[in-house]
Amino acid sequence: MTSQSTMLLVAFLAVLLLLSYPLGKFIVQVAAGSSDHAPVPGFGWFNRIEQWLYRCAGIKAKSEMNWKHYALALLLFNTIGALATYGLQRLQVWLPLNPQHFANVSPDSSFNTAVSFISNTNWQGYSGESTMSYLTQMLVLAVQNFFSAATGIAVAFALIRGFSRHSVQSIGNFWTDITRSTVYVLLPLSVIFSVFLISQGVIQNFDSYKDANIVQSLDYQQPKVGADGQPVMGTTGDAAGKPVMEAANTKVQTLAMGPVASQEAIKMIGTNGGGFFNANSAHPYENPTPLSNFMQMLAIFLIPAALCFTFGFMVGDIRQGWAVLAAMTIIFVIMTAVVMYAEQQSHPGLTAMGIDQGHSLLQSGGNMEGKETRFGISASALFAAITTAASCGAVNAMHDSFTALGGMVPMALIQMGEVVFGGVGSGLYGMLVFAIMAVFIAGLMIGRTPEYLGKKIQSFEMKMTSIAILATPMLVLGGTAIAVMATAGVAGILNPGAHGFSEILYAFSSAANNNGSAFGGLSANTPFYNVMLAIAMWFGRFIIIVTILAMAGSFAAKKRLEPNSGTMPTHGPLFIVLLIGVVVLVGVLNYVPALALGPVVEHLQMFAH
Repeated sequence: MTSQSTMLLVAFLAVLLLLSYPLGKFIVQVAAGSSDHAPVPGFGWFNRIEQWLYRCAGIKAKSEMNWKHYALALLLFNTIGALATYGLQRLQVWLPLNPQHFANVSPDSSFNTAVSFISNTNWQGYSGESTMSYLTQMLVLAVQNFFSAATGIAVAFALIRGFSRHSVQSIGNFWTDITRSTVYVLLPLSVIFSVFLISQGVIQNFDSYKDANIVQSLDYQQPKVGADGQPVMGTTGDAAGKPVMEAANTKVQTLAMGPVASQEAIKMIGTNGGGFFNANSAHPYENPTPLSNFMQMLAIFLIPAALCFTFGFMVGDIRQGWAVLAAMTIIFVIMTAVVMYAEQQSHPGLTAMGIDQGHSLLQSGGNMEGKETRFGISASALFAAITTAASCGAVNAMHDSFTALGGMVPMALIQMGEVVFGGVGSGLYGMLVFAIMAVFIAGLMIGRTPEYLGKKIQSFEMKMTSIAILATPMLVLGGTAIAVMATAGVAGILNPGAHGFSEILYAFSSAANNNGSAFGGLSANTPFYNVMLAIAMWFGRFIIIVTILAMAGSFAAKKRLEPNSGTMPTHGPLFIVLLIGVVVLVGVLNYVPALALGPVVEHLQMFAH
């Protein structure tokens, strides 16, 4: 790592800690008041609006739920959201705020997008600025950005209550949890962040697209678009299933407009990742300056880090929150150092030819392919580690253009289950699953019934833990195997060999772990990938959530045992090391053979010639 990379990483972690601790204390008030409707400090006036929302929806907000009712309400809410998201995409041509007169989105793409935004994945097989109207972007996609993030926070609240309560059947009320998470956490932070982004140059308007005259004409190849607005795909030979390209020559460049800042804010705050533009956070209208880039990285990790402190305060031992945060941070720093180092290296083949691959305004040397010069290698590599450690998926560089080892790190961070800070809510409850596994392994070593936070870990909890840990690897590896065997799956590969395999593996890893980023060389906007990835996204999200809620209900019903001389401390260095070991070994071990076939082979091939 260069000194620039080191200083950037240290500054990022310092500011993150400074902001996340007070936010974590604030979120405690949001979670604690969900049953008694105690006004949140500083938002007492908003309590009246909250009560009005409950009355409008006919919700008995003071009535708490057991885990089954909580899970049923969550699944019903998200299913209705998916149906609405699908339907509005299919009707957008008849809806207002469509100045470009975009056609309705195809059924398979609408299905994929609906599941994607409901599950907090935000995988995008389309170009936003040439597919989605302003109303679709705002009413359909941005709204689900709020609700999917709030769903993750609600599940985290439910699991924490399972640890903090004893001898009860209830774990809270889903409707109040999701309402308060949205109203008191996500919405205020998004408003503040939107204003900041506008000050940096992110656009926010309803204008028609602008045509700008350019000094020099552009000669390039572009995908041919059919009458339905979708890319025309080849049907014969090597071109089968791939976009048909046609020549273009223009002296006019069309600049897309739209309400970008409002969607960009919740995209980051909610660890969603779906961009208004196809270039995502590499687009100057989404992420114009190095300062906006730094703040976007902070926004991704802010709530996941804060929830660690919320967890510590709610269970009555802040040291537990620090232990979880420390484990996340250590893994993150190690993985980030690897990707930063890898991207500072040049391709050996090009180096032998005397080609400087890393020249930019910020540095010379290293791999600048696929990166914005206004960010440089260090900020691009850090962004890649952050967005894949969290279940965000926003990108400010092309991960497909990273070095083999540099691209393997984001993939491995996703495959860990995105528990290294992770998504909003999902990162915390995912890491707590590994904590349960860690104390179970420790209990086996000493022949003692394992306990975590005073709750015995018994057969039911271990069955749910096993499902939560194994479900996503089965979806990833099973989906990848089907794709590499199916003709429709192989047709989407634009790069042969190991890298093509990596593209498919990354796609299913991203979908099943609800990340949303991609190796851009895979043509995934086809019926095969739209359906297969949607299945991975839905079950990768909701199988885990149901098992977490089941564990929350089981823990809440148990008595809380007082610690004794035989109780393993779960707040010290020994437990942190054990937890890290379990995450790395259990979380990644399933994927080692697949990683060996993809990025590892690709890395070795670079030195073979």
